[in-house]
Amino acid sequence: MDYDKLLNDRQLEAVKKTKGPVLILAGAGSGKTRVLTYRTAYLIEKENVAPYHIMAITFTNKAAAEMKSRISTVVGERGRDVWVSTFHSSCVRILRRFALEAGYDRNFSIYDADDSKTVMKAVMKKLNVDPKKFKERTFLSAISKAKDELKGPEEALKDWGHDPVAMLKFKAYKEYEDRLKESNALDFDDLIVKTVELLRTNKEVLSYYQEKFEYMMVDEYQDTNTAQFELVRLLSGGTRNLCVVGDDDQSIYKFRGANIKNILNFEHYFPDATVIRLEQNYRSTKTILSAANSVIKNNEARKDKTLWTENEEGEKIKVCSFESAYEEADYIANDVAVRKRKANDSYSDYAVLYRTNAQSRILEEKFIRENIPYKIVGGVNFYSRKEIKDIIAYLKAIVNPSDDLSVRRIINVPKRGIGEASVEKAAVFATANGKSLYEGLLSSDINPAIKSAASKIRSFTSLIEGFKSRLNESVPTIIRAVLEESGYQNELVIENTDDSKARLENLEEFINKAVVYQNDNEEPTLSGFLEEVALIADIDNLPEGDDYVLLMTLHGAKGLEFDTVYIAGMEDGLFPGFMAITASDGGEELAEERRLFYVGITRARKNLTLTLARTRMVRGEYQTESPSRFLKEISPLLTEGNMPAPSVSSRKTEAPRKKSYTPDTSYNPFKKPVAPKNFGTTIAKAPLSYAVGDRVTHRKFGEGVVLSITDGGRDFEVLVRFDGGEEKKMFASFAKLEKA
Repeated sequence: MDYDKLLNDRQLEAVKKTKGPVLILAGAGSGKTRVLTYRTAYLIEKENVAPYHIMAITFTNKAAAEMKSRISTVVGERGRDVWVSTFHSSCVRILRRFALEAGYDRNFSIYDADDSKTVMKAVMKKLNVDPKKFKERTFLSAISKAKDELKGPEEALKDWGHDPVAMLKFKAYKEYEDRLKESNALDFDDLIVKTVELLRTNKEVLSYYQEKFEYMMVDEYQDTNTAQFELVRLLSGGTRNLCVVGDDDQSIYKFRGANIKNILNFEHYFPDATVIRLEQNYRSTKTILSAANSVIKNNEARKDKTLWTENEEGEKIKVCSFESAYEEADYIANDVAVRKRKANDSYSDYAVLYRTNAQSRILEEKFIRENIPYKIVGGVNFYSRKEIKDIIAYLKAIVNPSDDLSVRRIINVPKRGIGEASVEKAAVFATANGKSLYEGLLSSDINPAIKSAASKIRSFTSLIEGFKSRLNESVPTIIRAVLEESGYQNELVIENTDDSKARLENLEEFINKAVVYQNDNEEPTLSGFLEEVALIADIDNLPEGDDYVLLMTLHGAKGLEFDTVYIAGMEDGLFPGFMAITASDGGEELAEERRLFYVGITRARKNLTLTLARTRMVRGEYQTESPSRFLKEISPLLTEGNMPAPSVSSRKTEAPRKKSYTPDTSYNPFKKPVAPKNFGTTIAKAPLSYAVGDRVTHRKFGEGVVLSITDGGRDFEVLVRFDGGEEKKMFASFAKLEKA
């Protein structure tokens, strides 16, 4: 293979630099997947590295499948032996092999977000936590962030403090962990945390994998959290032949735990690292790249790089302002229809991006009226639908009967006359005898507390035992048996409603998924199928080949590209968000919003349109907003179309009158705006009747103490610690707090 002809100079350097730590700063559209593919091929062909000594980690199943396919195309059958998978999939494989060493049975269950929520509900009930004051996600979010930082309950408490709320989180964390352990279950965060713990505490296991993975590559490195960094550090610690690929300018997942310092400080962690910059872009026009460069250079904490391309100059970027969000959506839908007719291209060449999911509703309405096929990315996940969750719970209970959560979900689905009281009595009996709930159910005949329900429980356990005896059959066969013999399918058939028919169709699609899994794997198992289902990401579910416009948040668009892109809602307070503008974190939040805009710009290949509305409905009232500050960071030489300055003299705005969506050319957004430098709000800001330290009353949350008051321009932002221990940050005009 002639690598010199296949790659540009920088790509070739990245491929051939195989020894020691390497950081490849891969700008948007610079061919990073191509580099990783040929780097793998180079190791196998030129350096005679056995494929099974190479590990490549990605973030999504889709990216892993694409990389594996490309590697196999280049090097043939040998590519199948390269370990290519996601972080979570890799950890599952390690933990399955060394489960006992990690303190778990090999058939441990993997709990998704809904499962974790169910566990936390039970935890809160035990701790007598009022669900009206605290939601499950309050505790689960805190626990997840702690696990991302590899902190157990005690260490997390040091960060949280020792006030009543912190102590409640601490107790919830401990109880949550105990319940997962009792059920032989791990949540998604645990997959990485427990693998790191295993590698840290078991030198034999660590040595085994360090010898196995002589060469390690990590894609999208800017998205790694602290736990993932430690996993990579441990696994690559043998040969130190670690190659990470990423772009700090596309680090947009701080809210998920991503730590941008992992990539910014790579040379600090690995002083002998080689840094290679991939700056040639193969995706976008010169105009689009110039706009992206001019925006991102305003971030200070970044690795210096400038994208360039040999592509054509391309069309100027359209900047369009409208009187209302309705006219903005009307324009976008109409423009898609017009462009589609003229270009005779596919709807899949178009995407509409926005900062918040709430913006999609109006866009959907307009697309329906224009008869434009579209798909919302980020809606209800297929695997989150009730009927799918039910059947998965059956399968989990068959593989791992110790999974109390799954057993509880299905014991009376469909209804078998087994009441919650009987289940609780069985659980009490099981706990007293050191058994799982299912083992307690198996012993129902000797449990006098549930004598009346014993026969019904015995019928259920016999059903599960029968399914367990058929684990050697194909996965689709097992699923069909569960649907038929449990009575689940028949109940939906008898119901005979549109809803039940849709549920049956979903179950058929689930079987289709099982058939594909069965055919694609050399050694298919029900346990392996459940792992694959558990690790599927939302973006992995996009149907291939369907022709529709994609509507999605900017976060959801990462990794995708389209000929024509619209970014809607380019207003201060919306994008960047108000909280980012007013954050007192030295500009870090605003910098991440700017990176998000950079990601949005670089999704476009040929055409980019930026739209904003002079007025937008928020909380039931119309607000006026200033054009996004990010727009002024793009040179006017790269744009066409202008926007009017919003009037902010009247904070409360009447509903806008309908008018044409032709952009107003009377105002240049890149010159200093005539309007005052504030954000506009629905209500004129009035003096507050309370101050920091005062006790106040809220109609829903009761009494509390004011901790801080921040003047955000559009409104006062008030932080209150309520007597229940919960702290809430709210806008004064909407909170309507009264001095106690």
